[in-house]
Amino acid sequence: MEPENERLQTPRAAGLAGTVFAVLLATAIVLIRIAIPSGNPAGAAVNPGQGWAVRVALEIVPFAGIFFLWFMGAVRAQVGEAEDRFVATVFLGSGLVFVATLFGAAASAGTVLNEGPSTFGRYFAYSMMTTYALRMAAVFVFTASTIGHRLRIFPRGLALFGYLVGLVLLVLGSGVPWSELVFPVWALVVSVHLLRLGLREPPRAGGVE
Repeated sequence: MEPENERLQTPRAAGLAGTVFAVLLATAIVLIRIAIPSGNPAGAAVNPGQGWAVRVALEIVPFAGIFFLWFMGAVRAQVGEAEDRFVATVFLGSGLVFVATLFGAAASAGTVLNEGPSTFGRYFAYSMMTTYALRMAAVFVFTASTIGHRLRIFPRGLALFGYLVGLVLLVLGSGVPWSELVFPVWALVVSVHLLRLGLREPPRAGGVE
C-alpha cells in the first residue's frame, strides 16, 4: 500500500514539474519566433541583432526536456497500477521520442547558428521539430488525456481540451506559426489541475471512484 504522504506529493510533483516545463518551452518558442518569424524553413533567417534570442532558446531547451521527463514520470506514478498497459506504453514512448526529437532539433539548430547559414540544416531542424517532435507531442497529449479521463483524474472538459490540442499539433503544427505554443499551454493547464488535485485529500487505495 502506498503511503498517504507519497500519494499526496505525486500530483504536486507532476504539477510543479509540468509548470516549469511549460514556462521553459513556451519561452524558448517565443524567443525562436522573435528571432526567426518566418514559417518557411528555406527562407528562414535570424533577424539582425536577434542571435542572442536563439542562443538563449537553445540553452533553455535541455532544461525543458528534463522537467518534461519529471512531469511524465510523476503523472505515471499518479496513475499507478490502474493504468492500461497499451495506452501507457504509447504514453511513455511518445514522451521519450518527443524529448529525443526536441533535443535533436535544438542541436541541429545550434550547429547551423554556429557554423553559418545552411539550407539543409534549416530544413533538418525545422523537420525535426514540426514533422516529428510536434506530432509526438500530439500523441502524448492524446494518450495523457485518455488515461486521465478513464481514471477520472481529468474532468471531461480538460480531456476534451487535450484532444483538441492534439488535433492542432497533429494537423496544424507544421504549417501555422505559433501553433506549437498550444502544447506548453496544455501542459500548464494540466499542471495547474494536478497542483489543485494535490491540495485535496488523496484518493483511497484501490482505485478511483
